[in-house]
Parts: sequence; C-alpha cells; structure tokens
Amino acid sequence: MLVLCLDFCGQTMAQENMASLVRKVGTFIDSLSVKGVDRQYIDMPEKPWQVIARGNVSQTIVSMKTHGNMVGEEYIANPYLRTSPSQYIGAWLGYRGYGVGYTFNVGGDKGSYFSIGLTGGAFGVNFRIHSFDNSNPNFNLSSNLIPEGEEDAWKAVQLIDPIHVQTILTDGYYMFNGKKFSYAAAYDQSLIQKRSAGSLMVGIMYNYTHIDYASDYNGDLIYMMEGLGQVKLQQCSAGVGYAYNWVPARGLLINVLAMPMLTFVNKLKAYAYATNVEELMEDPTFWDSNLSNGEWDEWFYENVYISFMGDQTFNSGLSVGFDARMSVTYNFGRYFLTAYGQFNNIHYHHDNTNGHLNDWYVNTSFGIRL
Repeated sequence: MLVLCLDFCGQTMAQENMASLVRKVGTFIDSLSVKGVDRQYIDMPEKPWQVIARGNVSQTIVSMKTHGNMVGEEYIANPYLRTSPSQYIGAWLGYRGYGVGYTFNVGGDKGSYFSIGLTGGAFGVNFRIHSFDNSNPNFNLSSNLIPEGEEDAWKAVQLIDPIHVQTILTDGYYMFNGKKFSYAAAYDQSLIQKRSAGSLMVGIMYNYTHIDYASDYNGDLIYMMEGLGQVKLQQCSAGVGYAYNWVPARGLLINVLAMPMLTFVNKLKAYAYATNVEELMEDPTFWDSNLSNGEWDEWFYENVYISFMGDQTFNSGLSVGFDARMSVTYNFGRYFLTAYGQFNNIHYHHDNTNGHLNDWYVNTSFGIRL
C-alpha cells in the first residue's frame, strides 16, 4: 500500500508539474503576442485557442517565349502553361496563432500543394510548394510555316508527355510599426486590430521553379525552344512596401499590402538537348499532305528522339517583380470569418528565351476561439 501511495503521489506531482509548465508556456506566448503594442490599436482575444476550417484556391501560370529560325523561316513560340485553379480544404488548430493544419486536394489541376505559415504581430513568413503537369499548353506559334487558317490548331497542342512544373515560394515580411499595426490580425486572427493603422515594411522572397519537358515525345517542342528541354530557376528578391489595416466598422478589418521586389540573385540553369527534327523534316513523309493527322503523328512520334547535350548555369541581371496581398476579416463574438489572397510576379530570361511566372492563391476561413 505504501508503494502504491508513493506511486500515486509521484504521478500526481508529475501531472501538476506538466500542467504548470503548460500554463507558463501559455503565459509566455500571451505576453509575447502583445509585448510593445498599443492596446488602443491592438487587442488580444480573451480565448487563446483557435479551431479553423479552411478552403484554398490557387493557380500557377508559366509563360515561356523564344524566337528562332526553321528551314529559313523566322518563328516565335510562346508556350503558355495555365493550370486549372486547384481547390483544397482542410483544418487548423493552434494557440495564439501557433499551431498545425492539414489540407488536401478536392479538384482542379490534380497537382500537389503544401504550405506553412508563421505569423506574429509585426512579421509573417510563408512557405509554399506547388507541383503540377500540363498536357495542353496554349502554344501561340507564329510563323510563315503555318498554313493560313491553321493558326488555331497550334494554340491547343495536346502533348503525349506533359510538361512538369514545380514551384517553391518562400517569403517573409517585417512591419516597422508593430506598435499600432498588426500583421497577425489580418492573416491569422490571433490578434484584433481595433483602429486603422499602416506600416512601412520590408520583405524578402525566394523562388525556385523547375520546368521539365525533356522527352522524346516532346522533340518538336524542344526543337522550337532552341534545344531547351529543362529550366531550373532560382531567384532571391527584396523589396520595400507598405501595408495598411483599415477598420471601417467594429469587427471588420480590411488589409492591403503592396511591395515592388528587386531580384538581385537570378540564376538560370538551362539543360540543352539535340533532336533529329531537322532530319525528319528532310523526309518526304514529313510534308505528305495525303496523311491524316493520326497517321502523321504515329510516323513522327515513332521516329523522333532527343539526346542530352549538357547543362549550363547563367547569372542574369537585375529584374523587377511584384508582391501583393489583401485580406478581409470579420470578428463576431468568439467566431471569425476571413478571406485573403496573394499575387506574385517573377521574370527570367536567357538569350532568345524569356518568360515569367504568375502565382496566386486565395484562402477562406471560418474559425472559433476556445
């Protein structure tokens, strides 16, 4: 009995110590959330826990453009990769804005999307990965080689082997007026903005984009892209902008954030491939108008091939992009509704090839504080 009593007392003390530690951590996070803020502008909700249901819609658009010469004729190729907007739903659980969540795809491009966000009163950090395939780019080929009236056929090319795209975007912000302006109030609702306020801000962004269509079945596309079959782009950008929290009515908050970005690290790794497209163009079958589209495709794709020639990394010059965000939040009692979106524009170029990446997403949330 003595041993059992001692064991029971030990377990009780351990539980009390654990509960005390949890309370101390909670008190520390509470004090950190409102440290140095003007309570006339920023307030902390009484209930610390948040349970949030979230929905996400996102889209990535990649544009590539090149010009070259084919059998003595100039051409301009402008593949345009637009995914169907992808939809995700999920949930999030946290304490004062610190927590975990999970989302899964329910429609759209059928790609994968992963994101992590960390938000404080005067700062925000976001990390996102989006991967997708595209089999029918809007090709927009302009050349005298295309017979009159057949231009539209080149605007909806169906690829046998799709173009694979992966983008990684990481951005971070710091607001100088953290005393009166709350980034967290607009983007994770762990604080409440009571009065309108704005802030000068700085931000930094890292982007990694991998575009891969290196396949024998895409030999014609690689030939038109001047032998380019893969592109890996790494960019680092920094900017100065402004953010404003507008409180037109009690419980309602509208945030607008805009920041021009100067790209100071701009590395492009290009993978070159040789094709036998020119040899095939010398074959009478290539120009045989008596073949149906299906017969011509079968002959061409049975004979076309590519071979890897090598890769090279280029450091491009400075370029200018843009980062913008907007959110609308409504707090009522211990509940809140919010919607926010972000848009990024990134450019790259090398020799006769250049392009841009537009990436946007919109999140909607319904949450309860406990």
